[in-house]
Amino acid sequence: MSRLVLENVTRRFGGLVAVDDVSFSVPTQGVTAVIGPNGAGKTTLFSLISGFLPPSSGRILFDGTEITGLAPEKVAARGLVRTFQLVKLFEDLTTLENVKVGRHLHTKAGLFAALARTPAARREEREVEARARDLLAFVGLAAKADAHASGLSYGQQRLLEMARALAADPRLVLLDEPAAGLNGEESEQLSRIIRRIAEAGTTVLLIEHDMTLVMNTADRVVVVDFGRKIAEGTPAEVRANPAVIAAYLGGTETAPTRRTEAGRG
Repeated sequence: MSRLVLENVTRRFGGLVAVDDVSFSVPTQGVTAVIGPNGAGKTTLFSLISGFLPPSSGRILFDGTEITGLAPEKVAARGLVRTFQLVKLFEDLTTLENVKVGRHLHTKAGLFAALARTPAARREEREVEARARDLLAFVGLAAKADAHASGLSYGQQRLLEMARALAADPRLVLLDEPAAGLNGEESEQLSRIIRRIAEAGTTVLLIEHDMTLVMNTADRVVVVDFGRKIAEGTPAEVRANPAVIAAYLGGTETAPTRRTEAGRG
């Protein structure tokens, strides 16, 4: 069974069709990437999947259950978690505390128990911290556990956001341009971590402009342009697809995007 299925999903903003009758599925295992020129509808598509926008029509199914139009917190509680292109961290907290915030989605003791410092709450807090430290080690930030998020490099902040997303034990993680602002070495490190996330059993769906990262990391690629899906397949298949070459890649996998628009997407 597919982890995620989109069936004829459309989103209109007045007379503008940002996502136009898009259908595709995301396999339970591996990494799937969504690519396309600026303004193609990628970010809107992620907002529809994660509940930040309702579709105008169509259906979205997660692990066989329809989640169309559910609020973001309800989508996240079901195991579908999203990161953002613009890093959204608690800068006054340490890296460890940031990850613990993500982990508390799964705590059970409750507010009264936490305030009263009951044995159950203390035990749960130890488990939360242990899991948070494991995740910092997983993304290579173990040595920064006590550093404030504001003091991390931009690349380290991207890794911290990823660790915080993983703290919720998602079945599917949406990565919104995770390589934005990273240098080549940081992008290579990120690629390895994304592959490790998938190999550990979490499905990965990402939007990315870094074609080198996409081609080296993704198992399958979905290409959108002007809100419509124009191609889907393995990285090699997509790279050789004439429609993709014409719309986006310009004949090579590292060619610049075709156009720039006021809106992201």
